[in-house]
Amino acid sequence: MNHRKSDIGADSIRLAGTLQHVASPMAAAAVDYPDGCFAPPHRHRRAQLLYAISGVMTVYTAEGAWVVPANRGVWVPPETEHSILNSGLVQLRTVYIEPNLARHMPAHCAVIQVSPLLRELLIAALDMPLDQAPRKKHMHVMKLILEEIRTLPVLPLYLPIPEGSVIAQICRDIIDFPGAPHALATWSRRLGLSSRTLERHFNSATGMTFSRWRQQARIIASLPLLARGDSILEIALELGYDSPSAFAAMFRRALGVTPSAYFSDAEPPGASHRSNA
Repeated sequence: MNHRKSDIGADSIRLAGTLQHVASPMAAAAVDYPDGCFAPPHRHRRAQLLYAISGVMTVYTAEGAWVVPANRGVWVPPETEHSILNSGLVQLRTVYIEPNLARHMPAHCAVIQVSPLLRELLIAALDMPLDQAPRKKHMHVMKLILEEIRTLPVLPLYLPIPEGSVIAQICRDIIDFPGAPHALATWSRRLGLSSRTLERHFNSATGMTFSRWRQQARIIASLPLLARGDSILEIALELGYDSPSAFAAMFRRALGVTPSAYFSDAEPPGASHRSNA
């Protein structure tokens, strides 16, 4: 995993630390990060929902990688060590939630589609006082935020990374060079294992076939490029597809829309709202 620019600033680290111990059981913040900005591995006492108004976040944990495009969010349970790579200008809206409120929430990271209601609730949460117990109105906002996170559909933007497995070398190579002509037979000869054995390792370690995992890695690699404004032709060639149409067809089968349409609904709600950073 290569980080192209600087780590996040000390002010952002201090802000995140402060919001773990405020009186309000739910604390929201608005922060903008430039392209390539990287948050090194860290953990929070509270659970966290990160929501990208613009740009793409890639969240890494010991279990794998979650890609968070604009208008999507990622749920991070309490005490989950994670790092974040920001691609493009990432306008982040985040909320930290006391562990006792997150008891019935997902136990693992998950990318969710952020509904218009949840977007408005996150904006409203920015006005909640941090240094006092929430008022009745704020309690309603918090309950609705939790209910929306709990019930919104989980998106297929997760790539399991099986560190320590016999296939870890293959996975790292695909992640680092997603456009290379990776083939199971080639890796089979290189590792001295049969193709059938390697396929079994992929299924047991990731829950995916080799070709499905490779496709998911390419989808995940394409999203920061799309957010950056690269053309479909450039992305298709970089990811090893013979034509833009082949890449677009794969993308649509996986995510339900064409690459060019994927970010078209990325409206920046609350972009002009005050920042807590």
